[in-house]
Amino acid sequence: MLLDPNHYDPAHLDDETRRLLRATIDWFEARGKRQLIADAQDKVWYTEFLDFVKREKLFATFCTPSSVDPTKRWDAARNAAFSEVLGFYGLQYWYAWQVTVLGLGPIWMSGNEEAKQKAAALLDSGAVFAFGLSEKEHGADVYNTDMIVTKTDDGSGDISFRANGSKYYIGNGNVAGMVSVFGKLDDEYLFFAVDSQHENFKLIKNVVDSQMFVSEFRLDDYPLTDSDILHRGPDAFSAALNTVNVGKFNLCTASIGICEHSFYEAITHAHNRILYGNPVTNFPHVRQNFVDAYARLTAMKLFADRSVDYFRSANENDRRYLLFNPITKMKVTSEGEHVIDLLWDVIAAKGFEKDTYFTRATADIRALPKLEGTVHVNLALVLKFMPNYLFNPKAYDEVPTRHDASDDDFFWHQGPARGLGKIQFHDWEPIYTEHAHLPNVALFHEQAKAIKTLLTTAAPDEKQRQDLDFLLNLGHLFTLVVYGQLVLEQAKITGTDSNVLDQIFDVLVRDFAGYATALHGKASSTEAQQQWAVGQVRKPHVDQARFDAVWQQVVGLSGQYEMRP
Repeated sequence: MLLDPNHYDPAHLDDETRRLLRATIDWFEARGKRQLIADAQDKVWYTEFLDFVKREKLFATFCTPSSVDPTKRWDAARNAAFSEVLGFYGLQYWYAWQVTVLGLGPIWMSGNEEAKQKAAALLDSGAVFAFGLSEKEHGADVYNTDMIVTKTDDGSGDISFRANGSKYYIGNGNVAGMVSVFGKLDDEYLFFAVDSQHENFKLIKNVVDSQMFVSEFRLDDYPLTDSDILHRGPDAFSAALNTVNVGKFNLCTASIGICEHSFYEAITHAHNRILYGNPVTNFPHVRQNFVDAYARLTAMKLFADRSVDYFRSANENDRRYLLFNPITKMKVTSEGEHVIDLLWDVIAAKGFEKDTYFTRATADIRALPKLEGTVHVNLALVLKFMPNYLFNPKAYDEVPTRHDASDDDFFWHQGPARGLGKIQFHDWEPIYTEHAHLPNVALFHEQAKAIKTLLTTAAPDEKQRQDLDFLLNLGHLFTLVVYGQLVLEQAKITGTDSNVLDQIFDVLVRDFAGYATALHGKASSTEAQQQWAVGQVRKPHVDQARFDAVWQQVVGLSGQYEMRP
């Protein structure tokens, strides 16, 4: 299940994509672990990496839709693979790619053909891009912006514009060929493109202590013409949210890559370390940590891979991806934190040593659930889908595995960012029933069905519906149901080992019980809700043979991969 650079060959992708992914791995391996760590510690701007990107036209190939250049395509399946590889070697390299994806979103979504051709040419020349949405005072609050655009008239009758205001936490702001900037013109929202090297673009500072350049910049009377305007009015607002739909998926695959590299380091260290006359991995709590971490990481990969199929198959009549998207952003990335914590509890002081990948991972993994929308924001979004998902299913054709080399054109035509509560989903229960022969899947299915009981017999009252603390906990419970559904769908497609799959649901049964216990303890929970919560505290089905079988897979990873020095 884990990415192994020694034997990496994504056979499900086309030949040129496989070559580029292999070339990326080879570049990092040739650079070596010591150099990557030293560059990170010294906060060296990654010129050599961007030179490699330029030479291979990596970002151009992966980030240009075929509607702009027929020789290229935007393909979420291969983009996910690329994102995972970059995360495997370092969040800073992934970040340069990630903010380029975000910066391109408003451009590819616009009707401004001149801007599109300019962006394509810049990509071909090796440029990176930036997404100017966040502000120091407003964060990513798209309802408010202090970036103000005003009309000017030079007397000739030609209308131009001037932009004034600042943006904060903008990756690649130091070098971006184009920065897509969100602002306001009079009472309407606006997206426009600027050049980070223009004299009226004032780069203030890097706001983080890192190899990445996460900028604060200010536009002082920055001149704009119609050719720089990407979106106006409601279209600009939708472009902001729809860009996040496209780009923030990469958070989950970066988290997966970080966890995979960390797992190799941790198991190799622990299995070869002797304490009190025994290998560390002989201790039962150590094996439990590793098996739990492996189960969580496998589930992360299964959910993320299946989500790609729904993203690529989306259209105006099938917007189910809008639920799966925030779950990739907050659930998969939060699971990444759990994985690192479980591993760190085993390797202990080793996780602080400066010559390990792991010590970088412990910091980087924390960023992903918090980038452009915290866990809380995404949980609140997930709750909008809960009634239709649980109670009002709709028949759809089955979504196939999408590894075909085609362009995901719908990303640029998602339409207005509204109507989420009206989206319907296919029935979530059959896939659980199909796997009821696995004891922990059957147990979890009982817990999942109990949410319907909660909402029909002890639903949140009016006061609780205003209590975000209470609702967010309910959101965690609901998220687990959706998470388990897509894990099972992908496990069926890939033939995932039944021992591993049941071990995943051993974890999910415990997680559900934990969130139920938290709901019981909420200040506003009613007697009926407390009784419901107590009923969901279940013990997973114990099977030592199953556990041992999964442990053998885990311990087999010891020494399988170590990055070149």
